Amino acid sequence: MANSASGIAVHDDCKLRFLELKAKRSFRFIVFKIDERIQQVAIEKLGQTGESYDDFAASLPADECRYAVFDYDFTTDENCQKSKIFFIAWSPDTSRVRSKMLYASSKDRFKRELDGIQVELQATDPSEMSMDIIKGRAL
Repeated sequence: MANSASGIAVHDDCKLRFLELKAKRSFRFIVFKIDERIQQVAIEKLGQTGESYDDFAASLPADECRYAVFDYDFTTDENCQKSKIFFIAWSPDTSRVRSKMLYASSKDRFKRELDGIQVELQATDPSEMSMDIIKGRAL
C-alpha cells in the first residue's frame, strides 16, 4: 500500500523482520532504505544479535538517509533487565535534499507499519544518536 504523501510502499519483509526482532529477538538492528527507483522501503541490513551499537552506527551511510530500528538492552538502577526498541530517522546534512524530503514525508506512515516502537530519534549526525543519548532516552 502506497503512502498518500510520498507514494512510497513498504515491502512485506520489513514488517516480518521487525516482528522477528521484536518477538523473537532474532536481530539487534535493522537498517531500511527507500529504493527510489521502485518507490518502496526495503531492508538494507540485518544486524545479528551479537553485533554492538557501534556496528549499528557504522552501518548508517555518512551521506545518505535511512530508517533504522535498534533493540537496546540495558539494566535499570533497580537491577532489572530491560529492552527498548528505538526507531531512528537518519538524515545527514550532507544527503541530497530530495532524499531528505522523501524520507521525511514517508516516515510517519512507515513507522505505523512497525508496531512496537518505543522511542523515536531524529539524527542528522552521529552525535545526535550517541550511546549517551540512547541511554538517556531509554530510562
